[in-house]
Amino acid sequence: MSRGDEHENPSFAKPRYVAKKVLAKPQFEGDGAIVRRSIGRSELRNLDPFLMLDEFSVSAPAGFPDHPHRGFETVTYMLEGEFTHQDFAGHKGTIRAGDLQWMTAGRGIIHSEMPAAEGVQKGLQLWINLSSKDKMIEPRYQELQSKDVSRVEKDGVDVRIIAGEAFGVRSPVYTRTPTMYLDYTLKPGAHVRQRIPDSWNSFVYVIEGEGVFGNPNSPASSSHYVLVLGAGDGLDAWNRSTKPLRFVLLGGQPLNEPIVQYGPFVMNTQDEIEQTIEDYHYCRNGFENAKQWKSQPQLH
Repeated sequence: MSRGDEHENPSFAKPRYVAKKVLAKPQFEGDGAIVRRSIGRSELRNLDPFLMLDEFSVSAPAGFPDHPHRGFETVTYMLEGEFTHQDFAGHKGTIRAGDLQWMTAGRGIIHSEMPAAEGVQKGLQLWINLSSKDKMIEPRYQELQSKDVSRVEKDGVDVRIIAGEAFGVRSPVYTRTPTMYLDYTLKPGAHVRQRIPDSWNSFVYVIEGEGVFGNPNSPASSSHYVLVLGAGDGLDAWNRSTKPLRFVLLGGQPLNEPIVQYGPFVMNTQDEIEQTIEDYHYCRNGFENAKQWKSQPQLH
């Protein structure tokens, strides 16, 4: 399928069907922030290489004040409003609706993520695990403004290509852990077909509306549900309702490594976690800048 036009491909050899369905229920995180956690809750602890997916809804003064990370990547994708990020290495930026920040925490980051506008700020934050060989790399950022996110509109389907490829168009984002991240909006009556590498784990998160995924005879799934997909080479999705359907489709190559998580630290062994806690406490091995740093307030 060199042109990537999935509409001309009659069917998948083995379509992916929904293997598990979990409702993301609201919970408090950070400082007064409300998130709907889908991956990372007791019913779905992780989905290798994905560690967590939160749909956040935050109004100042709530937010995510200064906190650390080590051993994975955080991907923040804004749906509505503005968030400002600051870290202890002097990096600072504001992302707005449609903007993307792909942060590789690596060996250590301490940062804050706080509302930068009045009203409700909404978005998705995804945590992607790093392999043992990448957990202690230097931190890095990839940031894309909405206008620079690749987009294709065809046959009632609008897709924003955050990572990976759709309709033959590829995102410029480099994924250290091979990942696809596609934001689909389907008009009423639209159908989309998207290939997914056979060996990858994948899931759908419904943002708005309701859709039918995988099996054409299955019941529709509505907003705030995460749908874990079974094995196969691709996904079919239909919007049979009278309103737009918006969902993200994510897939990633499993790392098949042990996961030991202690809050915002994700390593491979308990010894590495204990070392990380010590490094953080004593401001060393990647956390040196923590000694003097404190984020600046955003909204007054």
